[in-house]
Amino acid sequence: MAKIRILLADDHELIRTGVRNLIGSNKDFQIVGESADGMDTLTKTRDLRPDVVVIDISMPKLSGIEAARRICDEMSSVKVLVLTMHENAEYVYQILKSGASGYVLKNAGKEEITEAIYAVTRGDKFFSPRISELMISEYVKQAEQRDDQSGRVSLTKREQEILRLIAGGLNNQQIAGKLFISPRTVDTHRTNIMQKLNIHDAANLMRYALEHGYGSDV
Repeated sequence: MAKIRILLADDHELIRTGVRNLIGSNKDFQIVGESADGMDTLTKTRDLRPDVVVIDISMPKLSGIEAARRICDEMSSVKVLVLTMHENAEYVYQILKSGASGYVLKNAGKEEITEAIYAVTRGDKFFSPRISELMISEYVKQAEQRDDQSGRVSLTKREQEILRLIAGGLNNQQIAGKLFISPRTVDTHRTNIMQKLNIHDAANLMRYALEHGYGSDV
């Protein structure tokens, strides 16, 4: 049987080393490359054509969500498996929308990560148990609120908070300092907001925020 060729994508070398040590001994797996940012992940995926890209959500230069979308759009034979610390139903939704095949938390053990790689290679979907619980909970919540949504886009409380600060003219660094989170996390939230609203540039995001009253209390 041919080995499953894997590309590891995470901006932390320690994480890549940990995953490599965790799964590298499996005789069915071959780690063909590693990358530390979203753009490099795209380039190496095009060059190496791995069977599976194991990628984090928070990546410099290009988010894991956008990298996953481009990989799935351009190279349908390549499966994308997200390995992240983000235990968030909104991210799961965006990852599913991107075309990725699985979502595994970084606290998963060797058996779970191995099972996830086998599953996505077969063409199946795979989610950590906690992520499956979040998906079910989110589905129930959306079903209960559907009559009240009236077609409006639903943003999380954190996304609304960041949108208010964007409307107030703050950049990612300033927002990060105000909310005590990293600029990269702010960028991930910003990407999430823009994808939900189908907005593709900063000017239109600002316009949306101001037109919908997000700047009124900043």
